[in-house]
Amino acid sequence: MSDNNATTALHDAFFALHHGLPRQGPGSDDTTRRLLALAGLPGALPERPRVLDLGCGPGRSALLMAAEAGTAGAEVTALDLHEPFLAELRGAADARGLGGSIRTVRADMAEPPFPDGSFDLVWAQSSAYAIGFDRALRSWRRLIAPGGALVVTECEWTTAEPSPEARAFWDRHYALRSAAANTAAAVAAGYHVLGTHAQPESDWDEYYGPLGERADAADPAVPGMAEALAATRAEIAMRREHGGEYGYRGYVLRPADPSRRTRPETDADVDAVREVIAAAFGREEEADLVDALREDPAAWLPGLSYVAEAPDGTVAAYALITRCRVGGLPAAALAPVAVAPAHQRQGAGEAVVRAALDAARLRGERLVLVLGHPEYYPRFGFVPASRYGIEAPFDVPDEAMMALVTDSSGAVARGMIEYPPAFGV
Repeated sequence: MSDNNATTALHDAFFALHHGLPRQGPGSDDTTRRLLALAGLPGALPERPRVLDLGCGPGRSALLMAAEAGTAGAEVTALDLHEPFLAELRGAADARGLGGSIRTVRADMAEPPFPDGSFDLVWAQSSAYAIGFDRALRSWRRLIAPGGALVVTECEWTTAEPSPEARAFWDRHYALRSAAANTAAAVAAGYHVLGTHAQPESDWDEYYGPLGERADAADPAVPGMAEALAATRAEIAMRREHGGEYGYRGYVLRPADPSRRTRPETDADVDAVREVIAAAFGREEEADLVDALREDPAAWLPGLSYVAEAPDGTVAAYALITRCRVGGLPAAALAPVAVAPAHQRQGAGEAVVRAALDAARLRGERLVLVLGHPEYYPRFGFVPASRYGIEAPFDVPDEAMMALVTDSSGAVARGMIEYPPAFGV
């Protein structure tokens, strides 16, 4: 058999193994719903959002989004290079009465044939690896409408020291990075991180269970099938033996507003920051608090004091994250947030908060607390802290004391919040 014929046979055998399977990568309906919620569905995105599912495969996510996203389902454009997968999706959509909500497009996800700003949500589950995470971030950003989001899942190391066996396996197929490195790549590519979700082991079972059964029933005498089976079984064995070293994480991202420049505070900003805080609150107490926190090395977190600039380069808004503790364990507190009166309700406050939270993620802060307006901070992913068993050290409405967990892969600290002495509580 010639090299070209062998390659074609392997390609055909690979897809024969996968046709008719519910998924082409780790995932679950629960994970899809969790990522949709982080992206703002229902609520923050339009009631019937325009969704692009890139590398859709047989379309499990596309079908769910068309049926459930928002209150009336989504208008889903499902893109894939493999026409038989698209045919499967069209058949499933028609059978469920969703044919009018899903259109299929055969095209390359590296160069999606759509105008800029065409979609409220761009979705890529277990598919970005085909072109690489960094290229995906760059290529797909233009497709997102103002206020929209990108949801992309990526396989990554979950241990600081992968075993030689796991590293050798993945280095042959796809170079994995850590969650911190992927978060940094997303921020560097011009996104804010709305949230992440570490996919559970059950998501792998939903993929490998049916695939393993299909492999056991396959005929190795079919051209290319023996090689396809060997690769599939090696992949499943690697997960079984080294699954604790790597996993998929969903990233929910929103393009940063290019008109709003945000950056860490410098020494030259201190006086201007004080003026903004005092003007925003109409008093000096919050400005005094920031000055006191600067002098407390146990509270001050370098790089987490952020400003948003006005068009003329002056400070328009400010956000500070400092160290606190919950149940004796390290956490972070967002306070204060201040916007100069002339720049309020123009996006400066949201921009500076998102920038500060991105910086906190990059530092590895897993828990951020805020005492603030319950109709404002949920847009950043904050929920009542009581949901995590976290209590304020003073009387405050439950909905006003909020928490943001930046990494759902581990346990969250519980107990009473301990603020730095400068807070006076």
